[in-house]
Amino acid sequence: MTLRRIAGPAVGEQIRARRLLRGWSVRYAASRAGVSHATWSRIERGLQTADNRFMLADIAGALDCAPADLAGTGVPALDRATASARAGVFDLRRALVDIDLTEPPARPAPPMAELRRNVALADALHQACDYAGASRLLPDLLRDLHTETAGPDHLEALRLLCDATHIASTVLRGLGYPADAWLAAERCRDAAEATGDPVLRGHAAYALARAATACGSYQRGQTLAERAVDDLSRHLGLPGGPEVLGSLHLVAALASRCRQRLDDSRDWLVEAARLARRTGETNTMGMFFGPTNVDIWRMSIEAGDGDPVRVVEIARRTDPRAIPAGVRQVFYYADTARALTRIGGQDREAVRFLLTAERIAPQHVRTSTEVAETLRILLDRSRRQAGGTELRALYERMQTG
Repeated sequence: MTLRRIAGPAVGEQIRARRLLRGWSVRYAASRAGVSHATWSRIERGLQTADNRFMLADIAGALDCAPADLAGTGVPALDRATASARAGVFDLRRALVDIDLTEPPARPAPPMAELRRNVALADALHQACDYAGASRLLPDLLRDLHTETAGPDHLEALRLLCDATHIASTVLRGLGYPADAWLAAERCRDAAEATGDPVLRGHAAYALARAATACGSYQRGQTLAERAVDDLSRHLGLPGGPEVLGSLHLVAALASRCRQRLDDSRDWLVEAARLARRTGETNTMGMFFGPTNVDIWRMSIEAGDGDPVRVVEIARRTDPRAIPAGVRQVFYYADTARALTRIGGQDREAVRFLLTAERIAPQHVRTSTEVAETLRILLDRSRRQAGGTELRALYERMQTG
């Protein structure tokens, strides 16, 4: 397919909307693309086509998008990745059903060194919000680890299985399958219980509480978190104990807020912040507990029906780059966008934050019900304003993903 003879008006509308969304003049945008401002203006008005694919590529590069976004040429590759991630849920669900620890394994497994590498890879994919990659890797990995739990290295296999099922739970929750995330968290709990490790039990309880809360079972989520806090508080001298305990405080704060127990929620957050000052920034068990993550959780808890001004205040003092993982950074940008939308008069800034969130973690953003609701609000406001085309494009990417 060639872009040489693209009709001017449709492409020009896309170009103009993206330029205005960024608050750029024609002269500035044209200078970024290396074309004359007169040419840019004529293209925007539909009086001149984008003469060839190279000019279109230059214009797209200036606007930080792909040529296909301007030309309307099909579904972007990242949307196909999102669809692939959702398609992989069936295989992942079936694997979770199969790896019941009370049942004997039914297949040989590769060496433990390979299993360790694959768990690390699954974690890296999860941290990057590459849900498609993780969902392809996890089913066979879970079955192989299940096999190894019956072998001579059964304790290490159980620990790795705890890690892998926790990753599976997070991926499934991120894709919008909270009930499947609960099943994965139950398998995580089974593996943790079999190790007898109180820190791993707390880690599994965190996954269960997060899945329960995502299912709307707020009381259940809070009860699970509180019980785990009581249990783990007796083992804070163990490696990872304070970090897992702090994370349990965070999910308890979320569940309390969902139950409209505002004072309880604040108390849990205060205690989490105290623990974060003690631990500093960490990457224990891929949970990234520390001061930055506590602030990002505060933002998420307030972004829904709390104080949007407070969210923006926290955002201004927080540097999400302190956590080198898209799986946490995406919440910073998406929740700031939600808050700016609620404040009003900040729509362009809200769109900028949403697009940043999408760039960091497209598969996460395009399956998020919270982002979809924010987009609907922004679209409703922008029907007669510049930027509506940009928002509709993002919304369509979410629908086709």
